[in-house]
Amino acid sequence: MTRPTLHPDTLAVRAGEDPFRPHDALAVPVEFAIAHGYPDVASWEQVARGDAPGPLYSRNTAQPATLALEARLAALEGAEAAVAFSSGMAAISSTLMALLRPGARVVAGKDTYGGSHYLFQHTLPHWGVQVTLCDTTDAGAFAAAMAQGCDLLYLESPTNPMLKVQDIHRLAAAGHAAGAWVVIDNTFATPVNQQPLALGADLVLHSATKFLGGHADAMGGIACGSRALTDQLRHYREIHGACLDPMSAFLILRGIKTLALRMRQHNANALALAQWLQAHPAVARVNYPGLPDHPQHALAASQMQGFGGVLSFELAGGFAAVQAMLPRCQLLIRAATLGSVDTLLGIPSTTSHVECSEAERVALGIPGGLVRCSVGIEDVRDLIADLAQALA
Repeated sequence: MTRPTLHPDTLAVRAGEDPFRPHDALAVPVEFAIAHGYPDVASWEQVARGDAPGPLYSRNTAQPATLALEARLAALEGAEAAVAFSSGMAAISSTLMALLRPGARVVAGKDTYGGSHYLFQHTLPHWGVQVTLCDTTDAGAFAAAMAQGCDLLYLESPTNPMLKVQDIHRLAAAGHAAGAWVVIDNTFATPVNQQPLALGADLVLHSATKFLGGHADAMGGIACGSRALTDQLRHYREIHGACLDPMSAFLILRGIKTLALRMRQHNANALALAQWLQAHPAVARVNYPGLPDHPQHALAASQMQGFGGVLSFELAGGFAAVQAMLPRCQLLIRAATLGSVDTLLGIPSTTSHVECSEAERVALGIPGGLVRCSVGIEDVRDLIADLAQALA
């Protein structure tokens, strides 16, 4: 009997699990064994060569929870396959190092996450890779840069922490015309709100630590795309060792079961909070693509099903106002992460761009009075009340 095509909400709960649930267990087991024994050399070598399925060593062949997680993310992103890593930065750095060689050219926006920006500014040039950073929302600048040669186009939409939106379809087409792989960080949007592969991307990356896991209790990363590309990344992971531990895989897999449900609340709360902040006299600017006056609101509406759970706002009083406001928050938590069910506040110097110097942050257009808010799933009236008393 042919199984019907499932909707994303159902895929988030069920995809990828069935082959790894013995005796119809309602949860994929967590297997901590790092290796498995074989009765004879012939069967052992078959598995080692990849001629026969089976576990070998957990750096080479992942445990059930990791395999189920990879299958689930592949289903949610509409990908042939996925490969999991020990962190979001492991997924990003492994992708870049696996696909690039000395002399290769990368084109990216200036507004990427600080860890990614560090790779572009320091790590890749050290290994002989040329990197051109463009005005993030200027498609013409990207086209001009790629016309000079491009092996990999790197996108991030919405960006961290300025919430800029890139035209994925247009840029992916230009990247392919230049002969480049198109890679995008989809952490902020999640596959619930945005499907970059359908818009033309070749690889989609996630910090699974964030919205996918959703509970700030497990670290991981994942890359989704064609089997040919993910096989390259899997081999790189095998040699360089950034594999995902089984307990984190289990926690992220369990967290994704409520992803669609959580994202609806994240989306709604973030929009309501952005609207409230926009009207507050102490706030100079709010960055959230769901606001009608966001510069790329129409573009975001055309390629996203929801605007996400992260916003940022700039206080009129600058960094001094941030220093005064943050300690006054009683419900909102000051922490260097995002994507949790809790509402979290952060500043670029301790979160997204901690790897960058103050001069680099200024050059990137990140104002000193900026606060990033990862909006949780609490009652938004309580979030507003806490910010109101903190800003008073």
